Amino acid sequence: MSTELGADPTALRSPFRVDANAGRVALITGGGTGIGRASALELAATGADVVICGRREEPLQSTAQQLERAGANCLAIPADIREPEQAEQVIDGALERFGRIDVLVNNAGGQFSAAAEEISDRGWRAVHRLAVDAAWTVTRTVAVRSMIPRRSGLIVFVGFTPLRGIPGFAHACAARAAVANLAAGLALEWSRHRIRTVCLALGSILTEGLAQYGEQTVERWRRAVPLGRLGTPEEGAGLIAFLATPAGGYITGTTIAVDGGVDAWGLAEEPPEVPDD
Repeated sequence: MSTELGADPTALRSPFRVDANAGRVALITGGGTGIGRASALELAATGADVVICGRREEPLQSTAQQLERAGANCLAIPADIREPEQAEQVIDGALERFGRIDVLVNNAGGQFSAAAEEISDRGWRAVHRLAVDAAWTVTRTVAVRSMIPRRSGLIVFVGFTPLRGIPGFAHACAARAAVANLAAGLALEWSRHRIRTVCLALGSILTEGLAQYGEQTVERWRRAVPLGRLGTPEEGAGLIAFLATPAGGYITGTTIAVDGGVDAWGLAEEPPEVPDD
């Protein structure tokens, strides 16, 4: 049975089957926590073999143990993918264990809140090095070593919404906009290899990363969501698992907002005051 992602629309399986992603191998960066962890669990629950990597070994191993208890085939590799040689080691390990990579989820990222004029060059580079540079290193290497030769694959980039920008996060919004545009550009070039590239623009998702900004800030963001609540990691992960199935095989080159309506509404708050001259 072919495991190409959407190559044969006549052989579609329901995306709701427990084996909807059987035979696929997924690599998730930042796979120990948050969206990455949820994506690993959901892809495994739909039949995929899973490789997760991340800088912190403890949450990575915790996620791997949960996957293994559920009967999934999982490989956890502690690594800092900002370092090209460590990114290469992750891909080496995945290919040595499973022989292929069908799905890549570029989830790893990190940012901090700061007024635009207070972001140093070092701070700017730190955010872009992980969200853009490392994602590109992993994407290119996976494509060249597995997806292009096999003429099949799905690459997911994790972006932000609202797409118009977020006050206090000029550096991070610029980085995530870059990967959204990269997803569109790669779709134009790599569709001939039957590789699909999609950006998932996530809104306020209730994760450890979100909680670090404090209750008042998180509550303000919650009030800006038309649906009136924060999203869950599982909601993003479910869409990623769907995209990996043949039922998602005609989706590429686009950004999908998963944000409770935030991008449609805007920030739903007053703009900063403009002082009198």
